[in-house]
Amino acid sequence: MNTIVLAVVLGSLQPEAGEREAVVAVVQRFFDSMASRDVALATSVLVSDGRLFSVRQEKGESVVRSTPIKEYLERMPAGKERLLERMWNPEVKVHGGIATLWAPYDFYRDGKFSHCGIDAFDLVKTSAGWQIAGAVYTIERTNCPPSPLGAPK
Repeated sequence: MNTIVLAVVLGSLQPEAGEREAVVAVVQRFFDSMASRDVALATSVLVSDGRLFSVRQEKGESVVRSTPIKEYLERMPAGKERLLERMWNPEVKVHGGIATLWAPYDFYRDGKFSHCGIDAFDLVKTSAGWQIAGAVYTIERTNCPPSPLGAPK
């Protein structure tokens, strides 16, 4: 019996000039759309059939919540709270038409700290440019390190 081995060398996955900034900018526009409850802006940076997943600890167990992006967009304008999400030190990997962004973040509701965690975004390059295909993020209410961004303005 013959065995065929296929090896793929991906290299360092370091983004080409400008691609890192483009990926970070798309995620920031998503955060901006949350803050302004701008459905059109959110729609421009999200793949409509993607999903968002949150993971939090409750009584020592992981609780996972899955939200289709379509549902997220439908609920977006109904919220009344002011939201602010900030990330720092994003790690970006790009290979061809896919990218990931991983970053610590903090989250505020009506100017008050709510939680922190890690965001992990998956992006695809479409004819419209980079778009978020999905995200997984943790929700951590304790042991949050101070943000290097300082207090929100």
